[in-house]
Amino acid sequence: MTNLIVVYDPADWPLNIPGVEVVAARAYLTQQEYAAMQSVKVFNLCRYYRYQSTGYYVSLLAAARGHKPLPDITTIQDFKSQTIIKIASENLDDIIQKSLAKIRSKDFVLSIYFGHNVALRHETLCQELFKLFQSPLLRATFAFHDKSGHWLLQSLRPIPASEIPAEHFDFVMDAARQFFRGRQKKRRKPTHRYDLAILHNPDEKEPPSNKRAIRKFMKAAEELHLAPELITKDDYGRLAEFDALFIRETTGVNHHTYRFARRAVAKNLVAIDDPESILKCTNKVFLAELLHKHRVPIPRSVIVHRANADQLPDSLGFPCIVKQPDSSFSQGVHKVENERELRERIDRMLERSDLIIAQEFLPTSFDWRVGILDRQPLFVSKYFMARQHWQIIKRNAAGAKTCDGDVETIPVAEAPPQLLKAALKAANLIGDGLYGVDIKQSRGKYYIIEINDNPNIDAGYEDRVLKDDLYRKVMEVFLRRLDSRWLTGFPR
Repeated sequence: MTNLIVVYDPADWPLNIPGVEVVAARAYLTQQEYAAMQSVKVFNLCRYYRYQSTGYYVSLLAAARGHKPLPDITTIQDFKSQTIIKIASENLDDIIQKSLAKIRSKDFVLSIYFGHNVALRHETLCQELFKLFQSPLLRATFAFHDKSGHWLLQSLRPIPASEIPAEHFDFVMDAARQFFRGRQKKRRKPTHRYDLAILHNPDEKEPPSNKRAIRKFMKAAEELHLAPELITKDDYGRLAEFDALFIRETTGVNHHTYRFARRAVAKNLVAIDDPESILKCTNKVFLAELLHKHRVPIPRSVIVHRANADQLPDSLGFPCIVKQPDSSFSQGVHKVENERELRERIDRMLERSDLIIAQEFLPTSFDWRVGILDRQPLFVSKYFMARQHWQIIKRNAAGAKTCDGDVETIPVAEAPPQLLKAALKAANLIGDGLYGVDIKQSRGKYYIIEINDNPNIDAGYEDRVLKDDLYRKVMEVFLRRLDSRWLTGFPR
């Protein structure tokens, strides 16, 4: 990838960094050689970023050319939004208070150079703001409120190279050198066509893909001339460096995985999971309503609130199942045997959510799991119940997994046609991403239990039939979507 520093006047940036070209803004905007370049990262250090200024057009045209501007237009607009600034202040409150605790004035200005400040005690705050507002040079203004006793972020804006104080210049040059040195180490091979970020959490106890599966995904990507890189939540600010995002970490709406997905889509990356799929699949109230509306068979279900909780015994009988809307991996799902248990469980759950789900209990020895990608079946597995338990995963009182059931994977061609039909109908209501549709077979019918937006793909389990081809099929979807966007002129 080519790195361009774009400034109003090259004299504003008198630093020579190997592999980095300094370009006048006028030249970048008007000369065909820059318009025709591919795989370009543009660091916009112009003097002004106001609407329709030269700096504004540098980021705007960079996006149109398929280049990757820093800051991009979305970030430039975010700087103007007091709502977004307020949200950032609230989300980073603990870090802000700790960083500014020793400041005795009523206001404070923090300069952020490639994610750093001259004072080391502000390092964490600088890094977090840089992740949220990707711009090489930033200036944040804070104000102390006597009533709350808290520091609040008042404004944040990108600054041009010309506004760097003389006493900071040497520090900025060092920060820039370190930044670009790090980028050059991660430069992809010439044979690689696209950069793929795989979001994972190396410390997650029950990830959707085990370590061996992650390695197989990366190998499959390499074979298709994709450049895979494992990233974590700390790499939020680097998303614009990539062409695609593959989330292999348990997702949630109030979670960094959702923010990653949203940012990826906003920056025109190919994303699996996409934010809409996460939003739909992680809430069982939504799923129950959606599936019911479209006449997809599900167990008898009731959306429970405080006013109708007393009606459940007559509606569902006992035992029945109650589910927290955002439950996953058999957590937040409970079987209740009588009215006392039901009332206790519902009261606890309604403290967290105004709505929950209750369903009839369908006892089965296993659940079907149909993996679907790009509206096509990918794998079919049977998840057997844990020994002497009604779920596939048995947990102790603290929520830790104590044992789980066996897994049997069969060829898609050998799966019951009605099973596949039900799974596809359900998944197609969500989108064209990667889904795991859980189905119970009871009374001669197939009932949709839930749709997972990031289903388990573990080496040794879901890949027992397709082997390495399973990972290749997933990567082929990324490649097709990336090629399609590039060929149609859609910015990557």
